[in-house]
Amino acid sequence: MVPVYVLITIIRHTPLLKWLGEFFQPAMALFGLPGEAVMVLILGQGINIYAAVGAISGLELGIREITILGVMLTISHSLPMETVVIRQAGVPVKSLLVLRVGLALLSGIILNLIL
Repeated sequence: MVPVYVLITIIRHTPLLKWLGEFFQPAMALFGLPGEAVMVLILGQGINIYAAVGAISGLELGIREITILGVMLTISHSLPMETVVIRQAGVPVKSLLVLRVGLALLSGIILNLIL
């Protein structure tokens, strides 16, 4: 968590985070999130939930945004690691990945509408 927090804090003071935010703003607007929140989703889904917590701490997000991200990441986090476990259990990987990511996206859209 700490290394990700430090990295996000450093990136926040460079043009990189602003550029990422502007690039992903149209997609993240579906969830009512700023474009910079894409870093939280990428880290949470790609690494683990603790990396996402470190990224959230490094950004200036409100309770509403943190709630939406938290629910989305509760549904779909640590995808590479869990995919290996799922494959060994004999579950169809592609369908479960589509289900988890799809439900996370749907929950983000619904929470944006009701919160």
